[in-house]
Amino acid sequence: MSRVLNNFRKSEFISISVQDPKLHKEDIWNTYVDYEICLQTNSMCFRKTRSSVRRRYSEFVWLRHCLEQNALDLNVPKLPSWNPFFNLKNEDQVTKRMKGLQEFLENALQVPLLLSDSRLHLFLQSGLSITKIMKCSLGKTKYTVAEAIQLSNSDCIKSLEDKATYDSDCESSSSSGLGLSIETQVREDPLSFAERVL
Repeated sequence: MSRVLNNFRKSEFISISVQDPKLHKEDIWNTYVDYEICLQTNSMCFRKTRSSVRRRYSEFVWLRHCLEQNALDLNVPKLPSWNPFFNLKNEDQVTKRMKGLQEFLENALQVPLLLSDSRLHLFLQSGLSITKIMKCSLGKTKYTVAEAIQLSNSDCIKSLEDKATYDSDCESSSSSGLGLSIETQVREDPLSFAERVL
């Protein structure tokens, strides 16, 4: 029996790619790039075998912060460094950041402790905002983590939210200047960190 399990584990795969950078202009002052994260896997750790979501750099910063809090003494993979002179229209800089984000995810997915974090799964397999990911992972939504992932890219989550109270789950749509380097150690409640950074 253990031989069968070992053979299955060896055939498990997780393929992740960060691709298709898109420039978004919210208004005259706020512009950002987001990236498509494509996941394909046969791993039992994931609810879906294929998924695709779009995330921006500040959301990766948030994810790393969460993983760092959960990782105890493990070294969490590094993100590409924040560059105050990052030019959204410079193709080389965007491509370099995109590759760094992919390496971050590839390395994080190789660490079993990090792979067990529900926020990582919601980040990769649901279209939820960071604020909603935090609330879902804390059990403060009408839907479970599994439901959020399974029902993402559909109107089912929206209808579940509509049946809930009318409290504001909105996050600011303004672009953040972050002002934090990736190395900044912020030890606080991840939800308040998310609200401040995003």
